[in-house]
Amino acid sequence: MLDALHVIAREDATLVDALADLNPLSLERAVGKLHAAKSVFVFGAGRSGLALRMTAMRLMHLGLTVHIVGEVTTPAIGRGDVLLVASGSGTTEAIVRSAKTAIDVGATVITLTTATNSPLAGLSSVLVEVPAAEKLDRATTKSVQYAGSLFEQAVVTIGDAFFHSLWLRSGQSADDLWPRHANLE
Repeated sequence: MLDALHVIAREDATLVDALADLNPLSLERAVGKLHAAKSVFVFGAGRSGLALRMTAMRLMHLGLTVHIVGEVTTPAIGRGDVLLVASGSGTTEAIVRSAKTAIDVGATVITLTTATNSPLAGLSSVLVEVPAAEKLDRATTKSVQYAGSLFEQAVVTIGDAFFHSLWLRSGQSADDLWPRHANLE
């Protein structure tokens, strides 16, 4: 176990590298769109979806209206809303379809992806390119970790950075956010 931790933490410093290579203008544009959104809808499949759920929770703690696509209580997306998606390949059919629907009703699409030439990237209002291996890239040239692990870790970290930037803008204290934490655990 310690050997695996060593490989990820020391020998594969690519998470730090990937985050350092993000386009700061794209990140600022994304934060601006999230800040202005009436509602934020998040959607990702598999582990990318799990990573975005963490972001959804933090945005809710800020007091934003947030929905997770696919939940039975998720309303229709509309004009003034943001769809925040993560797809390493940019080809996940359900996410691409959702992005098309969002655009059709006047919503903004923010995409986190490794694939800037993908169908999803082409639909994005704000594109955040994550320099990580794609899911099917097993060459270990971008990361020694399996499949999309580096991408998914970057999605979590970018989501936390979105939250932190929005929190600083909000002027709220940690005590202001605390009452929004779940109390039915």
